[in-house]
Amino acid sequence: MEHLTPGQYLLVYNAFSFTLATMAAATLFLWLSRAQVAPHYRTALLISGLVTAIAAYHYFRIFESWNAAYTLRNGVVAESGFGFNDAYRYVDWLLTVPLLLLELVLIMRLPEGETARRATRLGLAAAVMIALGYPGEIAADNMTRAIWGTLSTIPFLYIVYELFVGLGDSLRKQPDEARGLVGVARWLTFMSWGFYPIVYMIPYTSLSGSTVEVGVQVGYTIADLIAKAGVGVLIFLIARRKSEAEGFKPA
Repeated sequence: MEHLTPGQYLLVYNAFSFTLATMAAATLFLWLSRAQVAPHYRTALLISGLVTAIAAYHYFRIFESWNAAYTLRNGVVAESGFGFNDAYRYVDWLLTVPLLLLELVLIMRLPEGETARRATRLGLAAAVMIALGYPGEIAADNMTRAIWGTLSTIPFLYIVYELFVGLGDSLRKQPDEARGLVGVARWLTFMSWGFYPIVYMIPYTSLSGSTVEVGVQVGYTIADLIAKAGVGVLIFLIARRKSEAEGFKPA
């Protein structure tokens, strides 16, 4: 890979720093706001905060790894000899992506049996999707990357089906005050998740060298911000509106 420019190095550096702060702040907000919603929605906020807490930890490790891999001195970026460890992302996704789906299912307050079934199926599909994508991410050639990327698309399509068809009737049963926000959360989840494959495909474009690395890091970071912190705030707003519709008043 060609050497990073100072601008590229600082762009990724600041993106990681901003995301770390955002995930930490979102965690505090979600956990401290649990008393503002009805008891049966507090688990969804707890899990949403857990998602951002896990992400904050892994972005701290990613941030450290970036600093260890490159140094900026006198306007020149040099490699330190320590490789940048991007595997932290996949460890994070393996933990957080199933939880992201679980928080969406919980906030809809389905019957207990249906909640367990859908959460189990979606969680397993999410874990398989991440596990299949990782070999392609670390592959040295684009053909291998394409094969594993295609395989990981299969569980992704199943998740999309469940979100828009399997949960369609449940969405229509949501209170009028919250139905629109639930729909927004579902679409935001889909769009942010759909951005990951686009970033995954950056090595196939005309971009090359350090530009590819920067594009991948910044692209994944933007998607994480939307899918975790952004959706987390929506989960809170949905919980508030549904709690109010059910007559709950914070102490």
